[in-house]
Amino acid sequence: MAVNLPDTHGGDAGAGPAAPVGGRAEARRARRAAEGRRSRPPKGRRSGRRPRPWWIEIPAMAAVGLVVALLIKTCLFQVFTIPSGSMENTLRVGDRVGVNKLAPLTGWEPERGQPVVFKDPGDWLPPQPTGGNPVTNALGSVLSFVGLVPPKDDNYLVKRVIATGGQSVQCSGSTLTVDGAKVDEPYLHPGDDSCAGLEFGPVTVPQGYVWVEGDHRSDSADSRYHQRGPGGGAVPVDNVVGPVSAVVWPLNHFDWFGWVGR
Repeated sequence: MAVNLPDTHGGDAGAGPAAPVGGRAEARRARRAAEGRRSRPPKGRRSGRRPRPWWIEIPAMAAVGLVVALLIKTCLFQVFTIPSGSMENTLRVGDRVGVNKLAPLTGWEPERGQPVVFKDPGDWLPPQPTGGNPVTNALGSVLSFVGLVPPKDDNYLVKRVIATGGQSVQCSGSTLTVDGAKVDEPYLHPGDDSCAGLEFGPVTVPQGYVWVEGDHRSDSADSRYHQRGPGGGAVPVDNVVGPVSAVVWPLNHFDWFGWVGR
């Protein structure tokens, strides 16, 4: 009797045996490993830029810092030290103030009531002492040039603008007037009045000049004391460095006067 045996090939006899599942997974892993070896740089070769030695990196960073400080000092802010009590109690001896040097470059002009720093218009200050250690003097000059310390020659003053070009200023008794109107001065040092015993005027401020006085009126050699000098005691606007924007040191004296002072 004939017996029909089952077909043991299970399909097309010409296809051959099927690859096991585990073998295909191993083949994929092998291909990925080979691709990773091809993409990895050879031993001894570093990818990216080689770092600079520290003896090049540190001077380069210092040079960049000095350039940034110089740009800030030239165009933005400069620090000055208050050497006397003529602006007390608004500014005290030893205070360091930040002066806005950008304001004059953007069209700002001094206005009444603003504290400003200006260059000595002529013999307001005594001659500055010379001498000292040459090394420290040279270092101080460099740091002053880039604006990291106050100017070494220190021939700058800080006062408050009382009147501007074309205005008439006068002090009589204890009353200060500008163009005939009384000036209220809440910033005066306690115990001082506006004239502090020195009457003057009326004085007409020349165009392009400002009349300046200290807040500590009895301890300030300001425009009142230089009326026989150039400008009749007034200061050329061209000598004004800029408005005092803040007391920046010491921290317990920190005070913000605004972008163009107050």
